[in-house]
Amino acid sequence: MVKISYTKLKGSQNMRLRLLLSTLSSTPILIEDIRANATLPGLRPHEVSFLRLLEKISDDCFVEINETGTKLKYKPGIVMGGRHLVHDCGESRAMGYFLEPLIVLALFGKKPLSIKLRGVTNDSKDPSVDTFRSTTLPMLKQFGVSSEGLDLKILSRGVPPHGGGEIILSVPIVQDSLKAITWIDEGMVKRIRGITFSTRVSVQFENTTLHSARGIFNRLLPDVHIFTDHKTGPQAGKSPGYGMSLVAETTSGCFISADNAVYRAQEEDEDGELEDEGKKWLIPPEDLGEQTASALLGEIEQGGVVDSTHQGLLFLLCALCPQDVSKVRVGKLSPYGIQVLRHIKDFLSVKFVIKPDPSTGTVILRCVGCGLKNLSRKLS
Repeated sequence: MVKISYTKLKGSQNMRLRLLLSTLSSTPILIEDIRANATLPGLRPHEVSFLRLLEKISDDCFVEINETGTKLKYKPGIVMGGRHLVHDCGESRAMGYFLEPLIVLALFGKKPLSIKLRGVTNDSKDPSVDTFRSTTLPMLKQFGVSSEGLDLKILSRGVPPHGGGEIILSVPIVQDSLKAITWIDEGMVKRIRGITFSTRVSVQFENTTLHSARGIFNRLLPDVHIFTDHKTGPQAGKSPGYGMSLVAETTSGCFISADNAVYRAQEEDEDGELEDEGKKWLIPPEDLGEQTASALLGEIEQGGVVDSTHQGLLFLLCALCPQDVSKVRVGKLSPYGIQVLRHIKDFLSVKFVIKPDPSTGTVILRCVGCGLKNLSRKLS
């Protein structure tokens, strides 16, 4: 029997990113001291759920967790993809936590992926499913991903604490490899689109949110359309809440997004301590509209071809490109973006050249991709 050599890592930071890069680079990993000193040690429910999702879409994937959950062995398998898969994401994190790595892995699968996810569609921590539909999927097209078969349908919405949302995600496979890009022109904002939603509350919440956001944007540009999505009955999930997702499209085809949601929830902090119940309900709808609109304007002001929540994904896709130079412009580097750059260097041996552009306050990054090919796809 061949002995497997595991790359040793410590701590719970960037668990999802480590598992994603381990799978893409076929590197078995051993993670120790996972919240060993916390009040509730070990893996969190959403991390265990993500491991189950990896098992569902992969073949020959091996996961071993010790009794306390503080030690994890993971040997990646072959990403298979497949149709009619179903996964329950649980209620501790929103679907956005699962969608980003799932989309990247699905591109390098044996077959196109079609999966139904259940759980929380909108919260204030992870990007909403609306943001993935309006911003993340169009971004993949820059890297040569076919728009045919790339889709996200929202069947029902769910907010914390009890979720109840459902979506269907479809992702095609990359026939050979991604396409290296030069993407440094962010252009000027030409239109703003958005959606406000409400579940198990009055439709008036949506209208108030919409009008307060429009009040800010109408002073700046004429082409602003914000749609409403009022859910009732089974489509409204199991908890009351409301929220907003906005996206600005530029003249050069960039999509910059911002979103937020309000709900009553018992929130856990990093150590598993419960925070005050009902704290999230303190934002009235008019403030939510203003805050989300201001957040979007802040992202636009930073510059760059993507917003700060998409930086990590952009760097990862650049690193997976063929062995050719990719060049991208982003605003101020986000903490998560910096972590992604470090982990890409460790797992894929891809280094980025980072050059600040003082005239615009942006940063230009260059890298030569690792040349990952989709070897598991079916050859006709």
